[in-house]
Amino acid sequence: MHQERIIFAQLLDYLPRHELRRCVARYRGEYRIRRFSCFDQFLALAFAQLTGRESLRDIETCLRVMRPKLYHAGFRARVCRNTLAKANERRDWRIWADLAQVLIARARTLYAGEDFGVELEQTAYAFDSTTIDLCLSLFPWAHFRQTKAAVKMHTLLDLRGNLPCFILITDGKVHDVRALDQLPLEPGAFYIMDRGYIDFRRLRAFTENAAFFIVRAKRNLDYRRLVSHPVDKATGLRSDQTVVLRGAKSSREYPLPLRRVAFYDAENQQRLVFLTNNFTLPALTIARLYKCRWQVELFFKWIKQHLRIKSFFGTSENAVKTQIWIAICVYVLTAIVKKELQIAKSLYEMLQIFSIALFEKSPILQALNAIDDQVEQAPACNQLELFAP
Repeated sequence: MHQERIIFAQLLDYLPRHELRRCVARYRGEYRIRRFSCFDQFLALAFAQLTGRESLRDIETCLRVMRPKLYHAGFRARVCRNTLAKANERRDWRIWADLAQVLIARARTLYAGEDFGVELEQTAYAFDSTTIDLCLSLFPWAHFRQTKAAVKMHTLLDLRGNLPCFILITDGKVHDVRALDQLPLEPGAFYIMDRGYIDFRRLRAFTENAAFFIVRAKRNLDYRRLVSHPVDKATGLRSDQTVVLRGAKSSREYPLPLRRVAFYDAENQQRLVFLTNNFTLPALTIARLYKCRWQVELFFKWIKQHLRIKSFFGTSENAVKTQIWIAICVYVLTAIVKKELQIAKSLYEMLQIFSIALFEKSPILQALNAIDDQVEQAPACNQLELFAP
């Protein structure tokens, strides 16, 4: 019964254990392991994400206090910082990347009908990267600049539900546009990117795979106008043109026609120009789709504020990627619980509740929907009020 189970255990009911075992077997994660299983490792790092732990010693100390309840949460081995550090360093980070993809596939099914502000039948993605600063002396493998280290998270965000569908973790020196080489292209889908991703040889791959891109154009774009289409300037549109590139290199890499849409953002007093290979959507819809690209920036800001991906429990590349992928697992798992239980609260509010009630014995739905509706009422008595009218 839920009354006898802690909230942490109820949350893990939404984790597909059989899929986790398949991921572990795929990369031999428990080869010659006797006690501390991959599931124990996941539980310890998920606990750290949900409760805001800052170090391995912090994790060990807090779990030691909760020792009588750890068995009911699923722990089958004692969590020591040395054991956890070795697991983060040696066990393949791809175990958690594959588990995250399983959770993402389930979450995308739940959020398939979610509205993101634009009426569009096709799938829309926002693609961008964020840089996580590191200490060069502790993370020499992530060399970024002369005195600085960093890793980049190249993220493809499904705008329906703000779910990360593809994540590529590289060192800070890797240019954003190179991530397009590994981006999975879905026929008919829209990929929205900033002008840092303009590489016409790589953009041509979108057209060849029947996918659509919307990218902000650079100011020095060399093009020739073929056709101008009428626009309603009251909506902010300034032009809708069919163009071809004129530059020697760009015209060779992308010889096909492009659509150029100019839009004036009155709120920020800024003129924006977009390039796309889609010629059927209204020009205003193209501009609104690009505005949705800001969701990926908000996603980066959110996970940096509310998940532990800025300070790491290990210094090796494997440990860093393990922590990032388990953080993504926790984020998506919380999104699944929100949709499955139809929780009205935001993900932030849910994580705050989990952080203080993780080991409480209470139905998870009751804990997430708890509302203090007690209304203070004046005591019923015959004493007269001092300032009664």
